[in-house]
Amino acid sequence: MDYLKAFIIGGLLCVIGQLLIDKTKLTPARILVSYVVVGVLISALGLYQHLVDFAGAGATVPLTGFGHSIAKGVREAVDKDGFIGIFTGGLKATAGGITAAIMAGLIASFIFKAKDKS
Repeated sequence: MDYLKAFIIGGLLCVIGQLLIDKTKLTPARILVSYVVVGVLISALGLYQHLVDFAGAGATVPLTGFGHSIAKGVREAVDKDGFIGIFTGGLKATAGGITAAIMAGLIASFIFKAKDKS
């Protein structure tokens, strides 16, 4: 049942993103940034954790989950370190994901040859 819930919630987040790409003039970059910001905002309202508890990886893997991780890291760092936690918490909480993304991009750059968009 956990896999089904993760698939449904993660799939819905992807469907929303695909609809935004197909039906609006938003660029993919703006949509990606919007997903992160929405994740931060929903987490700040205290709602995203309920979605994570329900859907697991279906809520944490998409970019909204990255926003949730940033907000959660900032909240924990502010509780521990005070004001400076605003600046350090998000990076500490997401350092592993950021590093993995950079390394995946580096490996992909060695494998594939970049071309200009035609």
